[in-house]
Amino acid sequence: MIQRKALEYLKEWKNKDNRKPLVLRGARQVGKSTLVEEFSKEFPVYLKLNLEKPNDRELFNQYEDIDSLLRAIYMHNRKEIEDLPTLLFIDEIQFSTKAIALLRYFYEEANHIYIIAAGSLLESLLNIEHISFPVGRVEYFPIRPCSFLEFLDGIGENFDKKLVESLNADPVHDRIISLFREYTLVGGMPEAIVEYSKNRDILSLRTIYDSLLTAYIDDSEKYAENNNLTNIIRHCLSVGWMHAVEAISFEGFGGSNFKSREVGIALRALQKAFILELVYPVSNTQLPIFQNFRKKPKLFWLDTGIVNFASKIQHDVFSVNDIQDVYRGRIAEHIVGQELLCINNSVLGNRHFWRRDKSGSDAEIDFVYLYKGDIIPIEVKSGNNSKLKSLHMFMDNSSSNYAVRVWSGRLSLDKVITKNGKEFNLINIPFYYICVLDKVLDSII
Repeated sequence: MIQRKALEYLKEWKNKDNRKPLVLRGARQVGKSTLVEEFSKEFPVYLKLNLEKPNDRELFNQYEDIDSLLRAIYMHNRKEIEDLPTLLFIDEIQFSTKAIALLRYFYEEANHIYIIAAGSLLESLLNIEHISFPVGRVEYFPIRPCSFLEFLDGIGENFDKKLVESLNADPVHDRIISLFREYTLVGGMPEAIVEYSKNRDILSLRTIYDSLLTAYIDDSEKYAENNNLTNIIRHCLSVGWMHAVEAISFEGFGGSNFKSREVGIALRALQKAFILELVYPVSNTQLPIFQNFRKKPKLFWLDTGIVNFASKIQHDVFSVNDIQDVYRGRIAEHIVGQELLCINNSVLGNRHFWRRDKSGSDAEIDFVYLYKGDIIPIEVKSGNNSKLKSLHMFMDNSSSNYAVRVWSGRLSLDKVITKNGKEFNLINIPFYYICVLDKVLDSII
């Protein structure tokens, strides 16, 4: 059992004074149901419904008032009604519009019951059927693939996990960098990590990745409002993995004849399902930052392990000593982006990269990160400081005195001077510390 960081949030939610029903949002197979099963151990009484099952779903059609519905749910679960802390988990809630509507009444009339809802296709089906959750009566929490720390827990490397968490990994730097390369290879899907932990054999995961890709493609018609959009989504899911971290054009995406508008709708449907993110550039170096939706977005998928498998580059990742040497550095950038998203607990959390808004300029920063009211540029680069031309350009126009370079080297701090004479601090962070980025920044800034 992988100890998920999200479990800490669920425990905090449990103790809130003004607790609302919690809706877990995330892609298929990221571990939503398993997380709730683990969390249920906190409660004397645990009730569960899966609304994909007709008998479970019918309960919400039979009973109009909350009291009667609750009694029926207890009996359905073969549980006595007791005055004890009770968790009710409603899985696949998107299959019942009545259940979604009733969440507000659970909040208003039965707030003694702790309610969590989830659904693997929640985002897309709600959009297609124009269903919405009761405004102000529920709260949301994203469940994403496992972080590097969770990966270490899943494969039994808890000693090294503690070293990373406490920023004391330098004495065993090479060992933990090697473990991070394994994480980059496997990715963060819980089932893949559990299987990999048995014998550290990447080939044993082929069936798992295959099943995930097949399931996403099979779900295409559920993301789409018509058959044409279904075909476009299937095309994106078939070839799009090879375009990870590319700045993509919608028109003719992946060598197709599809129009820009059609591809845009398809990719945004997959984004609502948490399968990918279209990351648009920002051009300013001061807060607030604004995404420029007129520019090409970069394509980030939910999991680097699936990208490796679907793009047939697992052998490349496995063979190199430095992941920055794979796929022209794109896999290194993708896994850093995946780690950055794991830091964010908001369903609205997204990533940003910087591109200079000047004709003819190709200056670009891999990520910009908001830290205590400041914009910190992040470059995923090896080599010496003089090659970080875009970073120097960014810092010349920034009020910040700190920048981050992610690499395979050790944690260090350099004083750097741009060609225009600005001095700034370059924090060189090993890949394995991205999951504790705020702690690293706190220790230096």
